[in-house]
Amino acid sequence: MNNAVSGWAALQNSYYFWDVITLLCGMTCVFGGLAAFAWLLGLPGRIAVARNHPEAEAVYAMGWAGFLAIIPWINAFIWAFKPTDVVDIRRFPDEEAEAIKRDIAHLKKYAYGQDSPPTNDDSPTTDGPTSNNDREV
Repeated sequence: MNNAVSGWAALQNSYYFWDVITLLCGMTCVFGGLAAFAWLLGLPGRIAVARNHPEAEAVYAMGWAGFLAIIPWINAFIWAFKPTDVVDIRRFPDEEAEAIKRDIAHLKKYAYGQDSPPTNDDSPTTDGPTSNNDREV
């Protein structure tokens, strides 16, 4: 029984033990770096969506395409924070705000998989009774 070697001790004494540990550490660093790089590329688009930017879809696309050259990504990052006044003569301001909300909801569903309908902040609330039995005669 004293001559028996445990499985962990045999693995540590293996010729390739440190090679395997090095490979696992290297793969973890590579995949972590790729995940951080993908997170960084999508950052301008996520900021624009969170701030309800009127051109959020363009900022999203420019952030992902900006990895080819750094300057477009920097422009997308700045554009995500820049307040933009929408001047569109095809719609009144209320209609334009509703169109922006629909576009943001579509982008969230497409890019992030979040199925959230556009919220309507001006919806009327019912303070009165809702059923016929609760009404006072």
